[in-house]
Amino acid sequence: MTMRNQPTARQVRLGSELRKLREAAGRTAKEVAALLGSSSAHMSQIEAGSSGISEERLRRLAAHCACTDEKLIDALVVMATDRTRGWWDDYRGVLPQVNLDVAEAEHHAAFLREVVITYVPGLLQTPDYARAVFSYMRPELPESELAPRIEHRMSRRSVIEGDNPTPYETIVHEFALRVRVADRRTSLRQLRSILNEIEQGHAAVRVIPADQDGFAGAGASMVYADGPVPQLDTGLRDAPTGVVFIDAVAQLQRLRTLLRRVEDASLDPVASRDFIHRLAKEL
Repeated sequence: MTMRNQPTARQVRLGSELRKLREAAGRTAKEVAALLGSSSAHMSQIEAGSSGISEERLRRLAAHCACTDEKLIDALVVMATDRTRGWWDDYRGVLPQVNLDVAEAEHHAAFLREVVITYVPGLLQTPDYARAVFSYMRPELPESELAPRIEHRMSRRSVIEGDNPTPYETIVHEFALRVRVADRRTSLRQLRSILNEIEQGHAAVRVIPADQDGFAGAGASMVYADGPVPQLDTGLRDAPTGVVFIDAVAQLQRLRTLLRRVEDASLDPVASRDFIHRLAKEL
């Protein structure tokens, strides 16, 4: 198969999962390559995500590694053979690869859960709100680069608003709802847009009040994307170098624990909806 110069996060994840299968079986890349009639160099490329793998070879690899989890194997086959071109591919070469990776991760998630402290979640942002955030964070961007970022962010909303929407739950801190990234009108439209998403059933929103005791989760922002099987869950967190994709078992467990703690500090969905209504009236 053709070598990939810049594998996507999903392709890298597939390679990582295949490496986990091999290591769990106690086999070296050279041993597995020999069983597949390949080379250790090619096996390393597959595990790095820079080369693909056919369904036949993937199933043989799983058999040689004594993996009997059929649901996991089938899910890996889908990852390896899916050639669907997503809407985000239109932005290849226009936006950084990580923007496309985030959209692809959201598209393939079985369930999306998000925690945000400082900004309204990207999936719920209005165009004016997104423009204000991008313009502030990257004031050097010309309109020719700013506009595609806004368009891409709005297109991401299709994952919760489309014909086959992905269930989406988000926990938002009161600060994110109150801060005026632009002006009063932009903030009011943003709050009304969130309420509309709630009413349309596109999002389940929970709010953490600013006066909530015992909440020390200022750094809790994250996205948790459920995979087709638990082993393929993915965590996404912001870092100084950009979005980090998390798939290590221990780290995913930590994120799930953090999610539960943050949820315990939030209002239930009905109380949260009423809370947002009150904020909108205050504006």
